[in-house]
Amino acid sequence: MGVYLSTPKTDKASADGENDRVRFGLSSMQGWRTTMEDAHAALPDLDDCTSFFGVYDGHGGKAVSKFCARHLHKQVLINDANSSGDLPASVHKAFLRMDEMMKGQRGWRELTELGEKGNKISGMLEGIIWSPKASDDLGDGWNNEEGPNSSFPGPTSGSTACVAVIRNDQLIVANAGDSRCVISRKGQAYNLSTDHKPDLEGEKERILSAGGFVVAGRVNGSLNLSRAIGDMELKQNEILPAERQIVTAEPELKTVKLSEDDEFIVLACDGIWDCMSSQEVVDFVHKHLNTEDKLSDVCEKLLNRCVAPTSGGEGCDNMTVIIVQFKKPLSSAATSSTERSAATAEEMRPNELNGPDDPLK
Repeated sequence: MGVYLSTPKTDKASADGENDRVRFGLSSMQGWRTTMEDAHAALPDLDDCTSFFGVYDGHGGKAVSKFCARHLHKQVLINDANSSGDLPASVHKAFLRMDEMMKGQRGWRELTELGEKGNKISGMLEGIIWSPKASDDLGDGWNNEEGPNSSFPGPTSGSTACVAVIRNDQLIVANAGDSRCVISRKGQAYNLSTDHKPDLEGEKERILSAGGFVVAGRVNGSLNLSRAIGDMELKQNEILPAERQIVTAEPELKTVKLSEDDEFIVLACDGIWDCMSSQEVVDFVHKHLNTEDKLSDVCEKLLNRCVAPTSGGEGCDNMTVIIVQFKKPLSSAATSSTERSAATAEEMRPNELNGPDDPLK
């Protein structure tokens, strides 16, 4: 049977929500995989003017993706950069902070609690035998704990992370890995993230410079991603910063000033994008927005569209999707016109990022 079940698990975990700025729907499905390693976070009210949505696609286990779903959005608010109004810098720090937090005794304990059943029992037994002792506070409420796993270097498993943070009329998308965020502008799909694969020129250059190699599209012959949270065995070069390791958790960021033309964004793990293009997904959502009352129903139909009829190949991965629809007018909660930039971005080119004509640079 390998990594696949004899029949797919098509039951879904779905949810809907909204505030005065956005409405969202989400759904996730295990599918043909023997375990569910995706996780997600959907917080329309991260604070009074900020919404946060994220999808996390785990590999080698579910602990890291669940850890990110529990903690990454909290770090966005905690970071000093956020308090000074530099939201992109705060999101950037939050991604790198995940790797730091997963080290040591407390990192080991939380990952154990979030992992498979056997690991949970191990963690519970250790909690009984060894009472955690907090030592130095790292300044964000996260304590170093003394214990038998104080030298834990971090997990060998990992996760992608693709998040969208909406504050007033500003959209910030941060991505590490091959999950993806797409925006629909007047029905046209525009990618707001890059799928980080080892064969990309810039990614391969970093991998080789850090002492790694790429074989058959995989980092060191194993990982088919070039950026991820976790995977600490590929981040062991002590003379290089986190951003220059063989695999890095550093996100690529895109900032967009939302306009009346922007309708919704779709965040999804690669289980969706393996089966449909960005434009196909946007077209699918548009079609079903006219017939479904709940956005989660649209998400569920998308999962049903993508799941394969037989095991093996495309459509057999875990699948998670979040649709976030913007309410009009977008500027209702925005800062005053004197505080906003007067510059107007050019029209984005469909499904194109980082090229010479990329207007989001």
